[in-house]
Amino acid sequence: MNNTEIAKSVIEALGGRENVNSVAHCATRLRVMVKDENKIDKARVEDIEKVQGAFFNSGQYQIIFGTGTVNKIYDEVVALGLPTSSKDDMKAEAAKQGNAFQRAIRTFGDVFVPIIPAIVATGLFMGFRGLLTQEAIMSFFGIAEYNPDFITYTQILTDTAFIVLPALVVWSTFRVFGGNQTIGIVLGMMLISGSLPNAWAVASGGDVTPMQFFGFIPVVGLQGSVLPAFIIGIVGAKFEKLVRKYVPEVLDLLVTPFVTLLVMSILGLFVIGPVFHVVENYILAATNALLALPFGLPGLLIGGLHQVVVVSGVHHIFNLLESQLVANTGANPFNAIITAAMTAQGAATIAVGVKTKNPKLKALAFPAALAAFLGITEPAIFGVNLRFRKPFFLSLIAGAIGGAVASLLGLAGTAFGITIIPGTLLYLNGQLFSYLLMVAVSFVAGFTLTYMFGFEDEEAPAKATETAKEVPVALVNEETFVSPLSGEVVALENVNDPVFSSGAMGKGLAVKPSEGVVYAPADAEVTIAFETGHAYGLKTASGAEILIHIGIDTVSMNGEGFEKLVAAGDTVAAGTPIAKFDAGKIAAAGLDDTTMVIVTNTAEFTTVEALANATVAHGDAFLKVVK
Repeated sequence: MNNTEIAKSVIEALGGRENVNSVAHCATRLRVMVKDENKIDKARVEDIEKVQGAFFNSGQYQIIFGTGTVNKIYDEVVALGLPTSSKDDMKAEAAKQGNAFQRAIRTFGDVFVPIIPAIVATGLFMGFRGLLTQEAIMSFFGIAEYNPDFITYTQILTDTAFIVLPALVVWSTFRVFGGNQTIGIVLGMMLISGSLPNAWAVASGGDVTPMQFFGFIPVVGLQGSVLPAFIIGIVGAKFEKLVRKYVPEVLDLLVTPFVTLLVMSILGLFVIGPVFHVVENYILAATNALLALPFGLPGLLIGGLHQVVVVSGVHHIFNLLESQLVANTGANPFNAIITAAMTAQGAATIAVGVKTKNPKLKALAFPAALAAFLGITEPAIFGVNLRFRKPFFLSLIAGAIGGAVASLLGLAGTAFGITIIPGTLLYLNGQLFSYLLMVAVSFVAGFTLTYMFGFEDEEAPAKATETAKEVPVALVNEETFVSPLSGEVVALENVNDPVFSSGAMGKGLAVKPSEGVVYAPADAEVTIAFETGHAYGLKTASGAEILIHIGIDTVSMNGEGFEKLVAAGDTVAAGTPIAKFDAGKIAAAGLDDTTMVIVTNTAEFTTVEALANATVAHGDAFLKVVK
């Protein structure tokens, strides 16, 4: 199957275009918001070529295609008429889904994920610094000691991100909760100002002591504090929006930042900071107590349960714990344990790939395993292991074994956010051999358990059944469509939009309209009527799927200047008005009103022939299709 055929199969398995509210994609997954989950043929989705798995999470139906492939499939489904949405729009919609705990965990993820690259880079700097300062390495290069200026530079590389971590957290929290991000970063920098006693210096028990406000409130900088910064960011963003609501627009630029920074600096330093710093210390103490349990128990528990947490979608809670550990101790035992769990998951997937004789499953398993070893286990979990159940549960046992080894060896990464192959760089400070040993144990356990006890091969799916599902029943073999508009005919290749002009969406014609009414080109069922009124999908007696797209990039007008005259599900006769539009408003928006008429399932016809040229009136012969 080519990508167009895959896209068509995806749409049909989702319950048709009418069951899709919007579609977007991330690095690996097609993310679909559907109207009715019960209309999805989930078994068929998972059987489509190149699909590595599918699942519901965060209110979205997520279909895993893998890096690179997902971009191509997304382009195809959009070309076939699925309504698009930005990831931010989908997050806003998905934020309404799930219970309060799930929504809170998603918020943790939204706040901390943008910070991870800086923490990862810092962790790598720490690893390289640890490697370069080992006696064996220094002796190999004939170095007795490093220049003090060089050591200072390396400290800048390894310390800066953690010094400003509270400011990064406040900034990111303002971003997530809709506050002004510049105010957020300035507020965050106030909390770690050099004029305040340094929290680490105070904690070391030296000459630095807290400032005393009002004689009883001890105040220090919030260096290394994550939870207080997170709470300050939430309160600050909401307070800023509240202030802006009541301040006249003419004074907003002056009053809102002043009031927000004044009030929040007081609350942050005198109330929220001290109170939640205590709470944070209790959380950190509890975490350290868990990680200090004997006999490898921490790794056994966390390694055995981590991938279950990933399936639940609430694994972003680890971001908060890991950031606290790294900021306060410079070491992250969670990373090693999580690496064990993910290695076991990837190993189980390889075992399935090695054992199966099903070529489609082989082609699915090995790329999914590679993604797992690069730190993304969802394709392995949902595409292979959870699908066959036993590999998933046996990988949990293997993850527990590997996690116990990690705890017994005392492994701790220098950052968080990367694991397994790239995670190796977090253990260059004398832990590399132990890290590789732990990964090897996790891999062997996951592979062996799954190969021996976790998977019995299945037969390849019957291709005839799939084909039967994909081929629509045609009522007529030949059909002529009339022009839906009056105006000047434009060859599709001359349209000023590469998506249409390339023919990626199918063959057809375009019209530069002379009036603002669109008519049905044939007796048809309306399958799509976009809320914005700029595009319509019709299905005719021959099975032709016709897209009428009024203007180029007119979706950006959000319905301004468009009037829908039909709705999805309506049946219309040829010549029935289906939409009106204001060409003047399209021009005022700086957009082109050229309207495309495209047979999106062109591949199902032997001929799609243009019958019009020069000028055309609505109702004139326009296109002809032949099976």
